[in-house]
Amino acid sequence: MASTVEDITINYTEDDLQVVKELDKEILSKGAWTTILFRYQEWNRAKGEYGPEKYSIRRYQKVDGTYRPKSKFNISSVAQAKKIIAALNTWVENAE
Repeated sequence: MASTVEDITINYTEDDLQVVKELDKEILSKGAWTTILFRYQEWNRAKGEYGPEKYSIRRYQKVDGTYRPKSKFNISSVAQAKKIIAALNTWVENAE
């Protein structure tokens, strides 16, 4: 478990193989509740290579000095990410 927001990662190794490879992250909010947007790839065992980029928004709560995962939303494709971006852009432009 991570004790600082900067130490939180979604990298995951199983049997000496990095199954989830974090490519980047953007810390969206800090505090007792932290939200992070990750860019990552998953290992495709059948093809022996990493798959396409994926994205995940994850929330963590700091309890007893460490951040614990509480919820996540995975964005499964670039197409889905573009739709989310377009909707947010429309809403934000109309909010002002």
